[in-house]
Amino acid sequence: MEFSECFAVWNKLTPGQQQTLHSSVSLRTAQKGEIIHNGNLTCTGLLLVKTGQLRAYYLSDEGREITLYRLFEMDLCLFSAFCIMNSIQFDVVIQAEKETQYWLIPPFVYKGIMEESAPLANYTNEVMAARFSDVMWLMEQVMWKSFDKRLAAFLLEEAALEGTNVLKLTHEAIGNHMGNPREVVTRMLRYFQSEGLIKLSRGTVEILDEKGLRLLQKN
Repeated sequence: MEFSECFAVWNKLTPGQQQTLHSSVSLRTAQKGEIIHNGNLTCTGLLLVKTGQLRAYYLSDEGREITLYRLFEMDLCLFSAFCIMNSIQFDVVIQAEKETQYWLIPPFVYKGIMEESAPLANYTNEVMAARFSDVMWLMEQVMWKSFDKRLAAFLLEEAALEGTNVLKLTHEAIGNHMGNPREVVTRMLRYFQSEGLIKLSRGTVEILDEKGLRLLQKN
């Protein structure tokens, strides 16, 4: 798959804009666990995912993590290019959850084309709105939904992403995704196990009762 096939508004750009963009992007590979963008320490550029899976998370001053959203094939990450967004400082870390190929778009090349192209400006605003919607949804979940429901939803989402009910996840990794201490995660997982919903083993969570988790998530 080529860059032009993955970039949503490619056909709405002029030939000159297409040439400028195509000649400036570089295809890169990140290994699982690799940090691609480290908050506001650097203005990395925009990331367009070709294959794989990226995680965007917030890291608190105390070292706590919480996953804000994920990026999949053909998704564009704007917050790794904070330097082109004068009024927005969104301090996120971008990490590869799987081996990932992505195109890196230099921030000021993108900004220059965006200032000329209404379709690209509109697309950028749509992506920005979608990401903020993701973050607002997360805030709503954290503030108003009990942890057992959030954990049930997380396990079901992971199973859907991985295509298996046997999840290779440590309690610490789950806590990092959800913004909760490992001890809290462990207690709730053990409760789920006592209810027959899951089975725990070292570094693994196996879903035994998917229907039960879905009922818990909804109630």
